[in-house]
Amino acid sequence: MKNTPRDIFLHLLAIIALYVSAGSFIALIFQYINILHPDPLAIGGADGMYYSAYLQSAYSTIRWSLSTLIFVFPTYVLTSWYLNKTYKQSPEHKNLWIRKWLVYFTLFVAAIVIIGDLVTLVYNLLGGEFTTRFLLKITTILFVGGGVFYYYFWDLRRSKIE
Repeated sequence: MKNTPRDIFLHLLAIIALYVSAGSFIALIFQYINILHPDPLAIGGADGMYYSAYLQSAYSTIRWSLSTLIFVFPTYVLTSWYLNKTYKQSPEHKNLWIRKWLVYFTLFVAAIVIIGDLVTLVYNLLGGEFTTRFLLKITTILFVGGGVFYYYFWDLRRSKIE
């Protein structure tokens, strides 16, 4: 089956919306971690001289991440829903090259993120850094990257793309 501009547009829209949503979600969770477990070096040491600016920066990032998620994640959900509806009506659409390439590219990116995350975890553990803040951020990346990887790997097995 040939790719049409519509197919390319919908698949690119879905995957870019997924990447932006995942990045915004990670940034959002990181900022909540930063607020709940502030870095003493970033807030001015024991006296907390820069704490107000630190919080203002975190709140600004939270607003930006939420604004992005409010519009971009529903775009991903609706586009994916539409594409899945199309696949049910015409199963041959699952074999479009644009879909195959984007799914495998997404698996590749998710695998690289997970591997990089694990390398960072081991590196910091070997260096003696074992803080709650660090572990929460590592867990966040593993959760998001692992979720994306699992979903698209499951989707590949379900649809038997080859």
